[in-house]
Amino acid sequence: MKAEKTESRLREMTRTTPTVLWNDSCSLQELAASIEVNGTVGATCNPVIVLTVLKKEWSLWKDRIAQIIREMPAASDSQIAWRVVEEMSIKAALLLKPVFDRENGKNGRLSIQTDPCLYRDARGIVEQAVRFDALAPNMIVKIPATQAGMEAIEEATRRGISINATVSFTLPQAIAVAEAVERGLSLREKEKKDIGRMGPVCTLMVGRLDDWLRVAAEKQHVIADPRVFDWAGVAVMKKAYQIYRQRGYRLRLLSAAFRNHLHWSEFIGGDVVISPPFEWQNKFNASDVTVEARMDRPVDGRVLEELERKFEDFRRAYSEKGMTAEEFDAFGATRRTLRQFSKAVDDLVALIRDQMIPDPDK
Repeated sequence: MKAEKTESRLREMTRTTPTVLWNDSCSLQELAASIEVNGTVGATCNPVIVLTVLKKEWSLWKDRIAQIIREMPAASDSQIAWRVVEEMSIKAALLLKPVFDRENGKNGRLSIQTDPCLYRDARGIVEQAVRFDALAPNMIVKIPATQAGMEAIEEATRRGISINATVSFTLPQAIAVAEAVERGLSLREKEKKDIGRMGPVCTLMVGRLDDWLRVAAEKQHVIADPRVFDWAGVAVMKKAYQIYRQRGYRLRLLSAAFRNHLHWSEFIGGDVVISPPFEWQNKFNASDVTVEARMDRPVDGRVLEELERKFEDFRRAYSEKGMTAEEFDAFGATRRTLRQFSKAVDDLVALIRDQMIPDPDK
């Protein structure tokens, strides 16, 4: 007799709770497996991910990149690089289209990131968002939760584009994003335009807040219980979720930037999106962590007390009034992430440049 297939923990989560799973990669191989094994209903593409996919699947893309270079004889290396990003996104979106149709736009979306170098340019972000939205019916466009990003989020939403706020780590950003989306949706409703199939989300990069507080501790020579750092992003996500429910905001929160299982397990049971890379999905499935609703369980008060007492940046991240929109761009986690994302764009462009202008000395 054949042994019965054991259901994966993530499949159990998506089957028994409102919590859904997106794959933090546009690798077609990983996405197909994630859909089949874990019930994934969304995915992400950005320059960081594209670089990773190209390193793993270069044989699948090398000839196509050469063909794109020939098809666009006047294009710059940057333009070719973004065309590759678009093509990867379109292919991944096609895999998710059946889910998009079945769930009327709430899920089944491919999340494609706007150029992080545009983080100060609301008009430039919106222009790129319009282009990306037209690539496939089930695109969702990632816009940074910067000062200019708030304006872009409202305008893109008014135009009927589903947005995914990114470069977001704090409660003030999550609230500002929700308010911008609500303004955009209200304007669209006043214009008698449909919002029924829109599916906006706000990402909280929970692990990157944890990372930044560790950096801050080193910089400021602060000694803290090492376990408290793992709960900082979790605390912000849980508090934001309660406020979203209380105020009836018409978008969901998404957990990203995984560093430990708390960034998954503590959010089970919430009407939220969990978006780990495929390797983290495998870790979760192989773990002994049980699938049970924990979203409404509060973070230990002693952890919160130590974080708030020792770290000004946690107080800023955890309080709704901790930062104004004008201060978002200067927050430590924002600067670190924008620099990393921008470098990934540079690295992707350099890779394409090497294909366009091969080194004659090699």
